[in-house]
Amino acid sequence: MNSVDRAGPASAKNASGDALRVDGIAKRFGGLRVFDPISFELAEDEILGVIGPNGAGKTTLINVMCGMIEPSAGRVHLGQRNITGLPFHSVSQLGVVRSFQQTNTFSKVSVEENLFRAKRFCSKRSGPDLGLDDLLHDFELAGHLDEPSDKLPYGLQKMLGLIMVLATRPRFILMDEPAAGLERRERIRVDRFIEHARKVLRCGILIVEHDMDLVKRLCPTIVVLESGRLLAKGPPAEVLARPDVINAYLGDSAD
Repeated sequence: MNSVDRAGPASAKNASGDALRVDGIAKRFGGLRVFDPISFELAEDEILGVIGPNGAGKTTLINVMCGMIEPSAGRVHLGQRNITGLPFHSVSQLGVVRSFQQTNTFSKVSVEENLFRAKRFCSKRSGPDLGLDDLLHDFELAGHLDEPSDKLPYGLQKMLGLIMVLATRPRFILMDEPAAGLERRERIRVDRFIEHARKVLRCGILIVEHDMDLVKRLCPTIVVLESGRLLAKGPPAEVLARPDVINAYLGDSAD
């Protein structure tokens, strides 16, 4: 399979007008500080990796960006629109959609019904052909359309969840550890999904991930969260060679 076209900030055409931006967002749960004010943006057609040791706030960051929880400070903008505080379903219908570390499907209904429900959730009824049949074939799901999703092997359930995200026609996809739980041979399907999503929708993709091979393969730019702060940002080879980043990972290689 061809490698994914790694579009970074320099190649993103609408970085200012159509970006998903976090401006000084911070999060606390009572007296527990999850992360201090941090700022960055994700342009349409950009792939941005987010890495960091356990407890760095990576999943909480996604939860704030997609509207699952509100920030304690700061704002989230989609283009010129302030989406801070909007509920999860509203943010999703605006085109900011997340995936989950674990499988997240309608477990008792068929694969085909899962896709039908995802399409109904989409607020945009027209657009380019999403090529979902191609992904179903490539991910070996085409022969399981009538099966309940909870009867599928874990790896196929996870791929179904990603296809459901694509079926909503997102502008931005926030991927929370897409490789978690997948066998090594299955992880190339994450590459295939990202390649396909960017080809048909040119959507921006944020990837929280511990698989450094996948991060280096897919992400032209990464940010590092550590102890609630943004420790570094830049190309993977440069960032991962920094002593402070190496120290942040000592003894902490996976969630």
